[in-house]
Amino acid sequence: MTLLLKPESKTVVRVGPAGWSYPDWAGYVYPSRRQKGFHEATYLADFFDTIEINTSFYNPIRPEHAAQWIERVASNPRFVFTAKLWQRFTHDAAPETTGPANPAASAKSTSATVSSKAALATAEDERLVRAGFDVLRAAGKLGAVLLQFPFSFHRTRETVAHLTALLKRFGDYPLVVEVRHASWQTPETLALLAEYNAGFCNIDQPIIGKSLEPSAETTSSVGYVRLHGRRYDTWFTDDPEVPSHERYNYLYSTEELAPWAKRVEKVAERSRDVYVITNNHYQGKGVVNALELISMLKGSKVKVPEPLRHRFPELEAIADTPPAAPSLFPLKPRD
Repeated sequence: MTLLLKPESKTVVRVGPAGWSYPDWAGYVYPSRRQKGFHEATYLADFFDTIEINTSFYNPIRPEHAAQWIERVASNPRFVFTAKLWQRFTHDAAPETTGPANPAASAKSTSATVSSKAALATAEDERLVRAGFDVLRAAGKLGAVLLQFPFSFHRTRETVAHLTALLKRFGDYPLVVEVRHASWQTPETLALLAEYNAGFCNIDQPIIGKSLEPSAETTSSVGYVRLHGRRYDTWFTDDPEVPSHERYNYLYSTEELAPWAKRVEKVAERSRDVYVITNNHYQGKGVVNALELISMLKGSKVKVPEPLRHRFPELEAIADTPPAAPSLFPLKPRD
């Protein structure tokens, strides 16, 4: 749902989930039985005006796939994608840091070491990334490119140089930078991003050690917010017995979302376009929270996927239509 928070405002706020291809969404977000020709992006575009493309983090988007996705969401003319930059540039090619993986294990700050990894990101890598992005951009469907860095990416002379090089290299796209370590939460960081017309990604994450804290910053015409959940017990776990999805197995309460609705409004005051992405994706919890945020920001009820309202009965409070069929055995709402 595209939001104009105030009638006189020209800022457009789009709220949506991170990704769409999750096996655990079957029977939660998507129908258990799907009709012929069903596609997840088409289905979600009936409820949201944005989705963050996750696959571009693991591999560059193939141009033919980008073209197909544009067709899949064509029924919603307001829809715009955002996409992550390939991890080859933000993780594999970033200066290395030394120190404990778990920030709670030590209070000592880690130091960056000069690395030759930047050479791994070649001109061919850039060409592959641009090939997919450019199809989306040419169609007016690329709202932002997210440069997502890990917690281990601390602010040092080397990492600032690496980030600056990326901002120059991909500066023709609407860039947004997500950092997770508190060493970046400085006026100098905001000034750097503003200098290169790149947005700052405001995030919600478990605050463990020197983690970046919630904010409502803007450094370009593109405002960005990402909610990761608050699984303190699994966020930094290295236990092989814990499934990777448990990091994102978290459902925000409305009380936890309310301050973020206020932050979104603040970000919108200084942006042209705002994207709010819910990354707590396990079993559609991020979809639930995205719908709740839209309802909060609009101050009205919203369209809700039928399977999801049966899994999360609390959505009845914000659903704009009665359920398609009453449930004989309603599930217990969350506490």
